[in-house]
Amino acid sequence: MKLWEIKKSSLNKKIEEYTVGEDSTIDNVIVPYDCMVTLAHAKLLYKMGILSKSELKKLVVELKGIMKLSKRGLFKIEKEEEDSHTAIENYLTARLGSIGKKIHAFRSRNEQIIGAFRLFCKEELANIEKLINDLIDEIKNFKIKYGKIKLPGYTHTRKAMESNLGMWCDWIIESMEDNKKLIATVKELIDQCPLGTGAGFGLPVKVDRNFLAKKSGFKTVQKSPVYTQNSRGKFESTILHVLTQIMFDLNKISSDIILFSLDNFGYFSLSNDICTGSSMMPHKRNPDALEIMRGNYHKVLSYEFQIKSLISNLISGYHRDFQLTKKPVVEAFKITKNSLEIMMLIIRGIGVNKTKCEQDLTSDLYSVNKVYKKVMEGKPFREAYRKVKKDYEKV
Repeated sequence: MKLWEIKKSSLNKKIEEYTVGEDSTIDNVIVPYDCMVTLAHAKLLYKMGILSKSELKKLVVELKGIMKLSKRGLFKIEKEEEDSHTAIENYLTARLGSIGKKIHAFRSRNEQIIGAFRLFCKEELANIEKLINDLIDEIKNFKIKYGKIKLPGYTHTRKAMESNLGMWCDWIIESMEDNKKLIATVKELIDQCPLGTGAGFGLPVKVDRNFLAKKSGFKTVQKSPVYTQNSRGKFESTILHVLTQIMFDLNKISSDIILFSLDNFGYFSLSNDICTGSSMMPHKRNPDALEIMRGNYHKVLSYEFQIKSLISNLISGYHRDFQLTKKPVVEAFKITKNSLEIMMLIIRGIGVNKTKCEQDLTSDLYSVNKVYKKVMEGKPFREAYRKVKKDYEKV
């Protein structure tokens, strides 16, 4: 039975399926975090005298049991239950009777999902941060091995100046460090407890929201009940902006590796275990993973704009539209984590051909050196520039 039903309703089955959508599947990843906020709420109800000590203990045991079942993939959310909140309450009621029926006092699903989803996002951001650190370590190892090898640097996809693989590694490291700063910012943003705000306009009974924040693992309380609802989607799109920045970097790294591993260039070689083949051409070794990674940047970017579009033009307060913001975030986390892991495998599988890198260091790459040599000898920059340019045009 749904949380809002008094008795079995006559809701049209097609309407039910349309409104529930994919929630009964998506919410499986949220179940442990839903249990965490429910544990905090149970402790609040004990503090308020709604639950006895023995009732609290029973709820704690059952909620931790649900978390274990969820970890093993054994806790199921039925379509008619709509979401994880209903499935958890139904399970508690089936196991504990009236004790389970008490758990929803002084709360709303509106605050419950925000709290659970933010805890999920906090953990996923920590996972992303760890993967970034691992990727940085891989790049540093690559730099130690190949960093001093010189090769052309490109502007306008044309040879420009002498560069080296150490410089190529450094841009990735610095950009990933900046991504970690963005993660720190968004982690602080979402580390606000929405619990105790009800459906978005507070509760008619005073509850200890600081207690809820502490027990559920939030750093601080999000004070305004209205902003709690209005921040839904806003915070998620901010998370996705960070993931988009990470995927943007992986997109560019992928493009570089694809270019440098072309037969025409030959700077990089890719190991067989990271390449695929052709169904028709036996000689082909294709960088499919890198191409999929480039494409996945656009996928994550589309999720960011999908959420920003979904939450626009809504008046203050809760709307069912918010339900549709969960899947893009869950999918974006999955893509970004997988992409970081795959990029580490690819970096480990890159070989560098020093001879091909350095034989491409043609004389035109040193035109700027010639200009600055003349400048240091006393010539005005523009005169020196024009003199060197004329020399190259004669060749």
